[in-house]
Amino acid sequence: MYTDAGPWARFDDLTAGTAQLFGRPDQVAIARRPSEVADVLDEVERRTAQGRWAFGFVAYEAASGLDPTLTTHPPVDGLPLAWFGLTSAPRSVPVVGPGTRHEYTAGPWTAQWSAEEHREAVGAVRARIADGDTYQCNLTTRLTGPVSGDLTHWYRDLALGQRGAHNAYLDTGRFVLAGASPELFFETRGDRILMRPMKGTAPRGRTTAQDREAVTRLRTSAKERAENIMIVDLVRNDLARLAVPGSVEVSRLLHAERFETVHQLTSDVTARLRPGLGLTEMFRALFPCGSVTGAPKARTMELIRDVEAGPRGVYCGAVGVVGPPDATVRARFSVAIRTAVFDRDQGTASYGAGGGITWGSEPAAEYAELRAKARVLHRTTRAAAAAPGRPVSVR
Repeated sequence: MYTDAGPWARFDDLTAGTAQLFGRPDQVAIARRPSEVADVLDEVERRTAQGRWAFGFVAYEAASGLDPTLTTHPPVDGLPLAWFGLTSAPRSVPVVGPGTRHEYTAGPWTAQWSAEEHREAVGAVRARIADGDTYQCNLTTRLTGPVSGDLTHWYRDLALGQRGAHNAYLDTGRFVLAGASPELFFETRGDRILMRPMKGTAPRGRTTAQDREAVTRLRTSAKERAENIMIVDLVRNDLARLAVPGSVEVSRLLHAERFETVHQLTSDVTARLRPGLGLTEMFRALFPCGSVTGAPKARTMELIRDVEAGPRGVYCGAVGVVGPPDATVRARFSVAIRTAVFDRDQGTASYGAGGGITWGSEPAAEYAELRAKARVLHRTTRAAAAAPGRPVSVR
């Protein structure tokens, strides 16, 4: 399960203007079967408690290895369920910035579902809502396309296309993760934990006035508010499994955050952790984040397995860093959305997009939301236009 390897990673917070660079790790901890996931997280906890650092990911399909009641598709072929590099402290480096070189090609991107196929999936979810099996389901699909050339340039353009706080580039060998996630999964500082679930989306306007109107509609939409509040309730219940009794609080509710392509509603949920809890206990209680499952979590994940066409992989999992006990931030993980994973063996990348389906969902509006969330890929497909004969559409 533990092998010598030479990957590397960087994490760019384009909100704070800070970045961390991790070089070759001393060791890599890998889980390829559900039974190994907790062992990997335990190893990360042990090594960081001894002063080391760790960076890596936990795939969505790792869920059953943390809680046997959670159901998923079989994992992506060859992709680890959990992967962490164990290493020394990262270096602070400048954040990625605009560049004139785009030494890669990417696209065309092909959606797994057509609008009609998506409409049928939304209908299947609404039928299960009517049956009382779920009251919100995060329904997702994939876009796939060829990518070649300098993947760090591709990552830079993805990150600048979103300009969020949780951009990550992980080169693990066969698989390269290029993430532009705007969503915090959880962060621990001392005995405090913060989660910031994101639910409720509106596309950016073309003008400042249109942006103001979009935010007003988002904040006042009964559907979008209900989506967020449902997930806040789920997150509160998950956190209560870890928290000192009475310490779970919603410190900020329905805050509109602006990104390059969309506006999103986020809420802050905090708690004081019980003494002695480690990384494995946190993942058992919280993973996957409720914003990418829906509620109730276990029944809704069964529905996701039944309706979605295949595994999610790193998408909708978690990506992050764990530091030693004296680090200001002991652990910080993002929800792996706005995230593409490149497979060197296949020469292709997969990018996920999804949204919360409730009884009031309109399929056409939900499909438009998927397209808005995939708009970040336009930055990379424009770069690919320099390659003669390569289409640059996002469908």
